[in-house]
Order: sequence, then C-alpha cells, then structure tokens
Amino acid sequence: MAKSKTAYFCQSCGYESAKWLGKCPSCNQWNTFVEEIVEKSPASVPTWKSDTTSRKLSKPSKVDEIQSSTERRILTGDKELDRVLGGGLVEGSLVLIGGEPGIGKSTLMLQLALNIKGKKLLYISGEESEQQIKMRAERIQENPSSNCYILTETSTQNIFKQIEILEPEILVVDSIQTLHSAHIDSTPGSVSQVRECTAELLRFAKETGVPVFLIGHITKDGAIAGPKILEHMVDTVLQFEGDRHHVYRILRSIKNRFGAAAELGIYEMQGSGLREVSNPSEILLSQRDEELSGIAIAATLEGARPMLIETQALVSPAAYGTPQRSATGFDTKRMNMLLAVLEKRCGFRLSTQDVFLNIAGGIRVEDPAIDLAVLIAIISSQQDIAVSSKNCFAAEVGLSGEIRAVNRIEQRIAEADKLGFETIYISKYNLKGIAKEKYNLEIKAVSKIEEVFSLVFG
Repeated sequence: MAKSKTAYFCQSCGYESAKWLGKCPSCNQWNTFVEEIVEKSPASVPTWKSDTTSRKLSKPSKVDEIQSSTERRILTGDKELDRVLGGGLVEGSLVLIGGEPGIGKSTLMLQLALNIKGKKLLYISGEESEQQIKMRAERIQENPSSNCYILTETSTQNIFKQIEILEPEILVVDSIQTLHSAHIDSTPGSVSQVRECTAELLRFAKETGVPVFLIGHITKDGAIAGPKILEHMVDTVLQFEGDRHHVYRILRSIKNRFGAAAELGIYEMQGSGLREVSNPSEILLSQRDEELSGIAIAATLEGARPMLIETQALVSPAAYGTPQRSATGFDTKRMNMLLAVLEKRCGFRLSTQDVFLNIAGGIRVEDPAIDLAVLIAIISSQQDIAVSSKNCFAAEVGLSGEIRAVNRIEQRIAEADKLGFETIYISKYNLKGIAKEKYNLEIKAVSKIEEVFSLVFG
C-alpha cells in the first residue's frame, strides 16, 4: 500500500505548507495550521465524468476567430436576486452565497427553488432532513412546487449519480462545508475537502451549463469560511447581511464576472419568507411628525440603484476628557477627516465634543456623495437647529472645504423628485447638462461648505 501523503493547511486562508508553522506567512494568523491527508484515492472512485479520454481536447484560437455570443440568463422570479446577479442567472455559472448563521440563506434558496418557473431544480442539503425542509417549504408556500426535488446527501460521488439520473437544470448545495469527496481522506469542512468538492462542482457546471448555487459559512470575522481560493474559483460571490433582531436583510454582490460588483438587494423577513423591498427608501427614511436636529437626507447610489438615506448625528460635550468618535454604517476615518475640515475651514470647535454618527436602516454606505449630508447632520446637532425634511444633499466634500461633483447626478435628482423632496443641494460642477425644467424640485448648486451652511441654517 502506498504511503499516505500529508500537508499542512492554514484554516484561515488555505495556504499550504510542507511542515507545521506557528504563523501563516500569507494571512499572518497564529496557530491556524492543521495536518491533512492530500493523497488522491484510487481511480476506481467514481466522480463527475471521471473518464478524461472521452473529453474533447481544447485548442488555442485566434481572438478574432472566436464567435461572440451574449450569455443566456435565467430569470429566477426574484427581482432583487436578478438585479444583484446582473440581470439573471447565467447558465453554467457558480454562485457562492455567504452569511451569518440564521440570517436566511437557506430560506432565500428554498424560496428560489419553489418560485422559479419551468425549470427542474435539485436542492441538496447536508444540514437538514427532508422533513425539516418540507416544513419550511410549507411555511413559505401553501402548496410547494412539484418541480423542486430535495436530496439529503453529503457524498459528492452519490450526488453526481443522482444528478445523472434526474438531470436538473439548476442545482443548490446547502452547504459546501458539509460535502465530502472520497478523493480526499480528510474531514468535511477542511480546506482540502472544500477545495476538492468545489472543483468537482465547478467542472460539472462548466461542462453541462447547469448553474450551481453554493451556500457557504462565514468565520467570526465575517469572511467566507474555507480557503480564499474558494472565492476565486466561483463566478459570483454574494453576501447576505443583516441583524437577526431586525426584519431587513441585504444581499450584496462582492464579486460578479457577469455584472456589476456593487449591486444591492433588500428583503424583509416575514413569517412566510423573504419579501422583496422594491423601494428601499421606505425603510431608510423614518417617518416623523416634527423636525428634529441632527438629521439630514443623502441621495446615494448602490450599484445602479439610487436611494435616499437618512444620516443621523449626535454631538455632545465630552464628559470624560478624551472625546469619542463613533460611526455606524460609515467609515470612521472619513468621519474624522470631515470633522477636521469643519474645524480648519469653518471654525466649528468640535475637539471637545463627542460625535456619534449612524446611517439609518442598518446598511453600510461607501458612496462619497454622502459627505455633505454627514456634515449638515453634525452641525445641525451641535447647533440644535433642525434641517427641513424636504431637503436632501448629494455632494462630496474636499479637504479644502470645496463641494465636489459626484457621478450620475441625474438619477439622484430624479429619485429625490419622485419621493417628494422640494430642494436638493449639489455641486455647481454637476450642473452641466441638467435640464432643471424636467424636475419639480429646486436644484441648488454650491461650491463651498460656507454657502451650504448659509442656505440651510440662515
């Protein structure tokens, strides 16, 4: 019998080493190396089309001789998911969905399986029994679709046998960490097993044109569990985010080979499953009876979708010496930079003040167009002067206090107009080409922070 070959793998990033190391040279994590057997099993172990002699050999082609064709997309029936995927599910693509335990990944995929029309779908579960999945399916849909097949199996060899018999058109795997291949003699969820199982499913998807969804676990740091190569192998990586104590969930695209990698889908978790939120401003703008200080509305963009977001700030005297700086949903370093601009360029003394910033709705914003709304909310709280709820802001702020232009300003203005805002403040460098007569709201163009303060606060 041949001697087993072993290697050491980092459980954080998947780095391989011939010997044990205390610190990973790739991700700098300590005590993450474990020994795993990497010797392949004999060729008698069945796998997906293991006979390579029948495969057609690939030959190099000149780029101008390759026939171009648009990728065929499958509409899932879920508008939010289709938007995040770039317009639908591409045939033969491999999609990885990660998220915290209990956030709703399995519910999202089962809802997709029950609602998709005209496609035979195989839902493979290594974590739940058929009875548990049936109970959830009846909660989501009164009469679950007969076009969805359930298989509770963890061996990839047995899974591929059932796939050849059933011939599904879409495949869902819940989850990739529970699968194991007989080719690797290590436990399910280990680096080598995750990599091998993903490679087999990738080969299956590309050779048959069947799209595959993989549900993946995440680590305590929020990164997708398993080797980093897992994210490189798949075509699309989606992150399902949200607070389990709140009803709203956010599906964010991290990587997408077939569409934009900055799209956002919003859902509301209900007793009967996940409801699509077609107008995200309904959850990002709070309804209030009176004007309150420390609140400003920003017109932002997430991917191709314009959104109006409520920015909340609280400024109070520092009671314990060193002032606190805290931001939720916004980059704290950028907030400190904006506070320095207020100190240097506008003369506001904030060095002895605690500043707290919150982006309503539980989402994280990286669009620089929110800068002006952040400054307005901070000054509104410090001076205790309320900003009209009919005003919104869309501009970036530079270090010298200038108001800078942002991209796709017309979409932001149109969204504010649709939601009934009366005034929007933008950079004067964004005015070129804008037809003001098309909109019912007033467009005020400014070039410096001082102009905005005099117009907003008088």
